[in-house]
Amino acid sequence: MSSTELPSIAAANVLPKVAPVRVEEGERLRSVALPGITLTVRSRPPRHEGLPPALYVHGLGGSSQNWSALMALLDGHVDGEAVDLPGFGDSPPPDDGDYSVTGHARAVIRYLDAAGRGPVHLFGNSMGGAVATRVAAVRPDLVRTLTLVSPALPEILIQRGAIPTGLLALPGVAALFTRYTKEWTAEQRVRGVMALCYGDPGRVTPEGFRNAVEEMERRLRLPYFWDAMARSARGIVNAYTLGGQHGLWRQAERVLAPTLLVYGGRDQLVSFRKAQRAARAFRDSRLLTLPEAGHVAMMEYPDVVAAAFRELLADAGESGADPAGAGSAGAGSAATGGTSTGTSTQDTGTSLKDAASDGTGTADTRS
Repeated sequence: MSSTELPSIAAANVLPKVAPVRVEEGERLRSVALPGITLTVRSRPPRHEGLPPALYVHGLGGSSQNWSALMALLDGHVDGEAVDLPGFGDSPPPDDGDYSVTGHARAVIRYLDAAGRGPVHLFGNSMGGAVATRVAAVRPDLVRTLTLVSPALPEILIQRGAIPTGLLALPGVAALFTRYTKEWTAEQRVRGVMALCYGDPGRVTPEGFRNAVEEMERRLRLPYFWDAMARSARGIVNAYTLGGQHGLWRQAERVLAPTLLVYGGRDQLVSFRKAQRAARAFRDSRLLTLPEAGHVAMMEYPDVVAAAFRELLADAGESGADPAGAGSAGAGSAATGGTSTGTSTQDTGTSLKDAASDGTGTADTRS
């Protein structure tokens, strides 16, 4: 066992009585029991039959709700589902207490194998991006395309905003932080999270803020909330320290699926500087940079991310797109800057620093 990994402990898969999870109009929730885990899956019925399947994987502290806006924009193009990873959202902790990146990837693989939906268009944000990368590397048969929004891939000089996450991985820090912040209201916590994760928190609507506060209040009543956070944070730290074939950058090089990478210029958790390295690491990749976006571009600029994915879908030769038009899911190209195509990994489009200031960014397509 790695020195950065917490020992496995048995976890009670019994959810306490808390407020119900929010379900947007048109969405459905269901619970899926699998060996060692029970997952809550959020789905949105596709507009018509025959659409290719998609699966969305959230990041640390998030849930399937993080993908609701993007799922709604793509329901005419994919048959989408979003999973609550074990210990997050409405999913109880895993029986073995394994919150490592590999453990979360194993949960995703277990679900896809059981559901028989693969190969899927796989999406991942932050920690979910690391999880999706590992899934795509070890089970290429399960992944059609890969879309990563601010993926948590190893970096030596981490962002200042990511330091608290690293500290949370240390033994005892979660308990200390819980005591220190026990007087904080749910509103204060949500404002702090939004300031950290959004490029512009002002883009959050009053209704969106109220919904986030309600969800925070619900999560804080879960007895395993901080344990899941701390163990998952430690799982990320552990994944960052792995080398060789199990290292995330090495696994990124093994991904065969066409890959869309989305990076935000105001991301305080994942360095914008890693965008070009990621574009080189994934062999068949295209890069979308959003200068005004933060860590959750699929929530801040879902229409732009949706447009970029539709282009990836079209270039991958997928059928089943909504005949009513891509326009209903956010009109226009994903980029206002230059686009480069071909076999070269040299950026021939607009540079990252010159990306449009309106947040629509630049697209750099690579193969």
